[in-house]
This record gives sequence, C-alpha cells and structure tokens, in this order.
Amino acid sequence: QVQLVESGGGLVQAGGSLRLSCTASGSIYDTNVMGWFRQAPGKQRELVATATSDGRTHYADFVKGRFAISRDNAKSTVYLEMNTLKSEDTGVYMCYYHHFNDGEYWGKGTLVTVSS
Repeated sequence: QVQLVESGGGLVQAGGSLRLSCTASGSIYDTNVMGWFRQAPGKQRELVATATSDGRTHYADFVKGRFAISRDNAKSTVYLEMNTLKSEDTGVYMCYYHHFNDGEYWGKGTLVTVSS
C-alpha cells in the first residue's frame, strides 16, 4: 500500500501564490499517475491536475494558465504551484496516486484559504 502526505496549505490573499507538496511512501510503482483534487465546503470533489511519471499532464479548465503540476520522481513527490489565486480556489486539496496493478490512494488533504 501507499501513504500520501501533503503540505503547503495556508491562508493567502487573492492574487497571491502557494506551492503544495505531496510525498508518497510505501509500495510505489515506478510508473504511476499522481495528482490533485479539491473540495470546497458543501461542494463535490473535483479534479485539479494530474501528472504521469513519464511527463504527461492534464489540467481542469478553471486552473489552466494559473496552476502548474510537476514531479520529482526520485523523491516520490508531486507539486502544485498555484498562482493568481481566487476566492473560489478555497478548499481542501487532496493528493492522489494510482497504478492499474494497485489500488488508488488519497492523502488526508491540506486546507487552502484565499481571502479577498
């Protein structure tokens, strides 16, 4: 199994930036998909961005041009650089890991609050 630990959340003013980190440990396959989801209070969980271990990325339309996902495979870590933050970006951001020969795993989440 895989354990995921997120860090980097906090309080930021609208227009500011934050960088989230997620480090995986345990039985990690070299080839995998990692990414970020978020959930605002009273809202459904939604995809933010994903990145494969071979460099392919996908972004939700509402973060294109503002957020960037990256990976350091040697450290089993995925990052989310968030720029030009808006109040509607507020929510709990959760790290995700998946490989087809294993299950899918989720971190506990880190809270991002954007004030106006």
